Amino acid sequence: MAEIAIAIAAKVVEYLVAPIGRPFGYLFNYRSNIDNLVHQVEKLGDARAGLQRSVDEAIRNGDEIKADVDKWLIGANGFMEEARKFLEDGKKANKSCFMGLCPNLKLQYKLSRATKKKAREVVEIQGARKFERLSYCAPLPGIGSATLRGYEALESRMSTLNQIMEALRDGDDNMIGVWGMGGVGKTTLVEQVAKHAKEQKLFDEVVMTSIFQNPNLRKIQGQLADMLGLKFEEESEWVRTARLNERIKKEKKILIILDDIWAQLDLEEVGIPFRDDHKGCKIVLTSRNKHVLSNEMGTQKDIPVLHLPAKEALVLFKKIVGDSNDKQDLQHIVINMAKECAGLPIALVTVAKALKNKSVSIWKDALQ
Repeated sequence: MAEIAIAIAAKVVEYLVAPIGRPFGYLFNYRSNIDNLVHQVEKLGDARAGLQRSVDEAIRNGDEIKADVDKWLIGANGFMEEARKFLEDGKKANKSCFMGLCPNLKLQYKLSRATKKKAREVVEIQGARKFERLSYCAPLPGIGSATLRGYEALESRMSTLNQIMEALRDGDDNMIGVWGMGGVGKTTLVEQVAKHAKEQKLFDEVVMTSIFQNPNLRKIQGQLADMLGLKFEEESEWVRTARLNERIKKEKKILIILDDIWAQLDLEEVGIPFRDDHKGCKIVLTSRNKHVLSNEMGTQKDIPVLHLPAKEALVLFKKIVGDSNDKQDLQHIVINMAKECAGLPIALVTVAKALKNKSVSIWKDALQ
């Protein structure tokens, strides 16, 4: 009796369905294929939820989510919605034939075949959820200071900036020195170098840290690592050095700015590869002492940062003072006060901000 029923069913399938693939397998495995798809969609939902939690945590930590991670989440969400609708529509369609009492074999075949295909798609989506990293550190606001805003647009500073940018484009110069006395604006200048290098896409990464008179190796390594999205879990210095070195070498072209160097700094000890060790790594160093750069650090080109010319110093001073400069009895004092700052941008900015909107008597006292 069973053999007769199977023969009848086979004839019906043969009549209703084109003889492609494995019709009997799709028909007889209809329920198991449906159950498997439901199971796979549930697993995908769990994976998506777990990844979303990690993404949310990264966002709370201030990280930027990588594009491929966002793309996977969007794709997974879209597929799950599509799969649920597919399963619901199939369920309704199957019940429409005599309230489910008489199975539509042609419909079941098509649904089973489509269901198995969708299950394979779920497996492929799951397999694509292999990310080396979910996020990266957002660009830090440390590069690009507002302290001397307006100073970088002055003609003399634009000329110096262009010299540095030209040296960075030169394939032969891997280590460039920028020198000048304290307060002359070296830090602001190299911050502008970093900004222009990013905008012009000269490098894949641009990072910057300050060295100071008494260098703290761990702090220097930590600041560079933070800007590169590297998290140290080790305590030993040599391991941190090796990991930073390895991370920097992953960037084909990278600019590292080391600001305010007072004496020779061992770049290898920090973990910075340079010259033949990593020809794509360019380093800009700033110092008050040219000898430190050329003799102790071995820079290939040294660019001086000079005092502002008197005319530019007055322009910067007046720009910060603002409306105070319009007072007739203050104009002469403003000119003399700007001269007293000796063309040092930091002095000009500090004094101008302190005297802005102050009375004439305070201006006179300050000048004396």
